Amino acid sequence: MAGYRKLGKTSDQRKALLRNQVTGLLYNGKIRTTEARAKEVRKQAEHLIALAVREKDNFDTVTVQAKVARKDAEGKRIKEVVDGKKVTVFDVKDKTIKVDKPSRLHARRQMLKVLYPVTSVPAEGKGRKAGTKTVDLTEKLFDEIAPKYVNRNGGYTRIIKIGPRKGDAAMEVIIELV
Repeated sequence: MAGYRKLGKTSDQRKALLRNQVTGLLYNGKIRTTEARAKEVRKQAEHLIALAVREKDNFDTVTVQAKVARKDAEGKRIKEVVDGKKVTVFDVKDKTIKVDKPSRLHARRQMLKVLYPVTSVPAEGKGRKAGTKTVDLTEKLFDEIAPKYVNRNGGYTRIIKIGPRKGDAAMEVIIELV
């Protein structure tokens, strides 16, 4: 007996499909798919959430000095003329950053093996590159999702059957984070 469902696809297609659906589930909170796919997505998603729960507090905070460009009221960088060249003016500020401990770094890299990069587009700027942001799903897992499930031993997802699909009568379900 195989340890996974083949879903009628070649291995690279199946892995890409599952990575895409796991990424969608963790980014949106729920997705609509077939029952067999949802059961495979559940395995991967619960593994990633368990990693995040285990390593969520495993970091050090460090204060560093960073050079930050000085900006005017419009948000543009302020430039000065020095030796006949325009040079950006920088201020030195103290910043507090999180530094992962080795086990959390390993967990982050394991998550990145599964998750695709996500770019969020603001609703008013559809179709434009301006205003788009890359979403760090590993940070979302550690900071938003993991704290919800600290006192829970597994069972982070729920599958709700919604009936057969019209075209091929495949059982459709909604898989969501509990």
